[in-house]
Amino acid sequence: MILGIGTDLVDSRRIANSLDRFGARFETRIFTEKEIETARNRPDPSLFYAKRFAVKEAVYKALSAAEVAGLGWREAETLNDPNGAPRLHLSGGCKTALERLTPEGYKASIHISLSDELPYAQAFVVISASMIQTGI
Repeated sequence: MILGIGTDLVDSRRIANSLDRFGARFETRIFTEKEIETARNRPDPSLFYAKRFAVKEAVYKALSAAEVAGLGWREAETLNDPNGAPRLHLSGGCKTALERLTPEGYKASIHISLSDELPYAQAFVVISASMIQTGI
């Protein structure tokens, strides 16, 4: 069952301008320490950040039916697993929203797709739930 869908498109030039204008203040307000560390090791941190920013916006849209106020930027962290696939970790209000959306007896899963074509970065998020299997 699908619980929520969200998508977002970000112009990486806008992120680059924010980095130039606000520097570390922008980074630490929006991104987690692990996201910042990973971005700084990339040839173009603004494109990396644009994708992560798009994920944050997309997941907020996917969680919107939970009607949880004040979802924080740093409560949705996107990192890559060892195979390179993006994985989302939720905390705080985002985690609460996911818990509210998930029916009793179900387990939620978050699926992310990221894409870029300079200067744009796009994220697509689907939150689904499947019934928890109980052993007999």
